[in-house]
Amino acid sequence: NAIGSSLVSVAAFGATTAISYAISGLVDWQLALLFIVGGAFGGFAGIGLARRLAARRRALGLIFSGVVATVGIYVLLKGLASFH
Repeated sequence: NAIGSSLVSVAAFGATTAISYAISGLVDWQLALLFIVGGAFGGFAGIGLARRLAARRRALGLIFSGVVATVGIYVLLKGLASFH
């Protein structure tokens, strides 16, 4: 349940941010389309991978946790670098 809840939160935040940028005219629509298509393909690949890992729920949870931690560390380091 935690994975699903986290993904819903991320999607809601992303959609709100995207709408805000679109309204202000700051969206490169060609690049946005590229990301959307890539995300769709990645989503379908993720579904296939999740089905394979369903028997190994712990492995899937660890992979998800690793991705979230990696992104969090990256964002933290970028934020700290902006202070210098």
